[in-house]
Amino acid sequence: MTNPTTQHTWTGRDDGPGPEHRRWHHAVNTAQAGTTGIAILGFRSDEGVRRNKGRVGAVDGPASIRSALAPMAAPAELLVHDLGDTSVVDGNLEDGQERLGAAVRQALDAGHLPVILGGGHETAFGTYTGLRASQVTDGRRIGILNLDAHFDLRAEAIPSSGTPFRQVAEAEQALGHGFNYTVVGISQPGNTEALFQTARELGVTYLLDEECTESRTEQVRQFTQDFIDSVDVVYLTIDLDVLPAYVAPGVSAPASYGVPLSVVLDVCRQLARSPKLAVVDVVELNPRFDIDSRTARTAARLIHTIATERSGHRHA
Repeated sequence: MTNPTTQHTWTGRDDGPGPEHRRWHHAVNTAQAGTTGIAILGFRSDEGVRRNKGRVGAVDGPASIRSALAPMAAPAELLVHDLGDTSVVDGNLEDGQERLGAAVRQALDAGHLPVILGGGHETAFGTYTGLRASQVTDGRRIGILNLDAHFDLRAEAIPSSGTPFRQVAEAEQALGHGFNYTVVGISQPGNTEALFQTARELGVTYLLDEECTESRTEQVRQFTQDFIDSVDVVYLTIDLDVLPAYVAPGVSAPASYGVPLSVVLDVCRQLARSPKLAVVDVVELNPRFDIDSRTARTAARLIHTIATERSGHRHA
């Protein structure tokens, strides 16, 4: 791996020996060398949020998510490798994204499913560069499904948490690839008409948050499946501000409406079951504003669902 700047100590309750008592903190870094599984990578950054004039604090998101994951029950099939954190130093976001991309590429080429813990949504450009450089893509069509209240398609001179998918669009076009990007959970009041126009010009598909109610779960599922079917490789990016503020208060920009957790979980489960899913990131957790670790616990539940589905452990 590319020299991770920090290592996290996984600790938690221990109810005794045996697989029936296994938790995430037991599962991490215990697999034999060379085995593939879930690869946890942290991206300690809120530089993009600062540049985007948001409330900073997402730099501490990776540690908070790990702490919430540690005590969760872990099936015997779950193999987890913690590959450490990449940190943005002295505000040099671009260097941090480049180093994150290298770490993601190495994890993918080793056969893992990388799960990147942000960090602001500037994390996404680092995740993308690693995916595009990996053997997994090899020129194939990358599709990005973003669970988010915002498009993050701003056109600005300086990259930020509001620009990553505009950067991806430009990078894909420079390589001669189409831009395959869809967003589930868009807040109409949270995106200007200029951003909706940019989305139309770039061929972005989306569902508004009001179209993602529990009564419309089947429609959301079909929308998601249509997108999966249209691409070769899927990158799932989860901005925790897609959730209602009472579920996820500890984010850079809390949602006044949001998509129900049950719907978000359903989309995550659906994607985890697809062999096309190559990489996941979970971003915008801001522990400074988290209440009772609600947001961290929710992020951990989403990751747990994806990881256990991916490992083949499913309860009826």
